[in-house]
Amino acid sequence: MAGQGTPATALLTKRKITHRVHTYVHRGGTEWSAGGTRVNTAYGAEAADALGQDPRRVFKTLVALVDGTMTVGIVPVTATLDLKALATAAGGKRARMAEVTDAERTTGYVAGGISPLGQRKRLPTVVDASVHDFATLYCSGGRRGLEIELSPDDLIALTSATVAPIATTP
Repeated sequence: MAGQGTPATALLTKRKITHRVHTYVHRGGTEWSAGGTRVNTAYGAEAADALGQDPRRVFKTLVALVDGTMTVGIVPVTATLDLKALATAAGGKRARMAEVTDAERTTGYVAGGISPLGQRKRLPTVVDASVHDFATLYCSGGRRGLEIELSPDDLIALTSATVAPIATTP
């Protein structure tokens, strides 16, 4: 797909991993209600809606600090990252969300387009246990409006992820 290459898609191609690239028109992370009020939308929920996918099958990539170490948590877009569970799964005691600018600088991607694959620096990664609920899942391809569909086992292997229950449903 011309013009769609990112470090994430390059990694998948180089490793000959079966995957599909899906694109959609990113609306800027906001939408308008019928009454004309601006409503913020989450990037992952926007992707699930635009691609017509079950949002439990679309995963978001979040960057946190676990005992001061940048760590990636991957959870369904329908869920919230449980920071205490992430810290435990990563072998730490405390976790907090990383500053957006630090996450962008460390991963090499912009917020809303942070892929768990092809990051500038390999970070410890934990993916939610629900990852095996579907034969394939969607995650960011490294750009807003770009999603990659691949098998859970390939995502886990490529990121050297630990699998643990780190998601909570609001």
